[in-house]
Amino acid sequence: MRQSELYIKTFREAPKDEEAISAKLLIQAGFINKEMAGVYTYLPLGLKVMRKIENIVREGIEKVGGREILMPVLHPKENWVKTGRWTEFDVLYKFDQSGKDDGVVANFALGATHEEIITPLLQKNISSYRDLPTYLYQIQTKFRNEPRAKSGILRGKEFIMKDLYSFHATPEDLEKFYETMKEAYRQIFERIGLKTLVTKASGGTFSKYSHEFQVLADAGEDTVFYCLKCDFAENKEVTTIKNGDSCPQCGDKTEVSQAIEVGNIFKLGTRFSEAFNLTYRGASGKEKLVYMGCYGIGISRTMGVIVEVSNDDKGIIWPESVAPFKAHLIELKKGLGRELYGRLTKAGVEVLYDDRDLTPGEKFNDADLIGIPWRLVISDKTKNKVEIKKRGGKSIKLVSHDGIIQQLS
Repeated sequence: MRQSELYIKTFREAPKDEEAISAKLLIQAGFINKEMAGVYTYLPLGLKVMRKIENIVREGIEKVGGREILMPVLHPKENWVKTGRWTEFDVLYKFDQSGKDDGVVANFALGATHEEIITPLLQKNISSYRDLPTYLYQIQTKFRNEPRAKSGILRGKEFIMKDLYSFHATPEDLEKFYETMKEAYRQIFERIGLKTLVTKASGGTFSKYSHEFQVLADAGEDTVFYCLKCDFAENKEVTTIKNGDSCPQCGDKTEVSQAIEVGNIFKLGTRFSEAFNLTYRGASGKEKLVYMGCYGIGISRTMGVIVEVSNDDKGIIWPESVAPFKAHLIELKKGLGRELYGRLTKAGVEVLYDDRDLTPGEKFNDADLIGIPWRLVISDKTKNKVEIKKRGGKSIKLVSHDGIIQQLS
């Protein structure tokens, strides 16, 4: 992609009305634009990152048998009334059918979560034990009237989420799939480039416990107690551990840190099956309630978390797996990079070609701010070679055009 043709504008200074480092950098580097508190437009660079995160998540979920659907944003009131959450879910956006909210009784809501849609859907499609287990997921925009929308895309009123729902004949089968999803999530976040702690947390009204996938970060709203030696990690809300206590699993010293949740998994049990009479006919012919689980990943939040933990004083440092481009080709004389750009593109390398009429300093500053993994510089000084530098690294090497293509393709 020629940078002159990419709709992107970087800014010399970060916005002063944002608190989170990720929001400051993503806006300054031209990945997102703030429309109002908790609501953002994803610009071309930001959307490319988002799609790569989505694709990694899709591949991981499809691998364990998930099948993708797309559920509606508008939800009928009666579904939420059946579960009792029409009045209990305090961040639900509610509207009347004509689109007015001037005191008229609300008749529908914007989707904050989708149990109230997926359960009645499966009630029409599950009849026998032969129809189970079933795993359905979507990647969808969610809406929550979030009063704490002060952290950019880490906590928005409108955000992108992957939610998977599983349906089982027995609690034992649900437990088995729950453990499968733990491992699937570990692999997904590892591919994305995030180190997560599988953290025991409260199951709320659904179950005794759940598990959160937490990333250690100063901007985190959660407090996590964890062990560096083993895999012990518990949310402050459920733990009895205190700072400096020994790990209950291995005896080593525990640590405490702020963290950001990027994913969670819950055993819903029969909570929603009972509300919608979601049953199946067992082998004996007896009707039984279906057991459910739900598994979420915040797609847009994950993008923000990557920036929170992977940056320096110059800008963003993207992991290669989700970077908008693999290489940033900077020419310091008009036209010098055209041939190499063509060869890299032909070799299947995603490259952003800075063909703009700017000073070298402006181009270098933008490259660091945007954070593409590899910076390639071509000039009269490099002659028939290219300077290659890893974003965040210090060493610069001169490599031939053939060598660059071999290294990056």
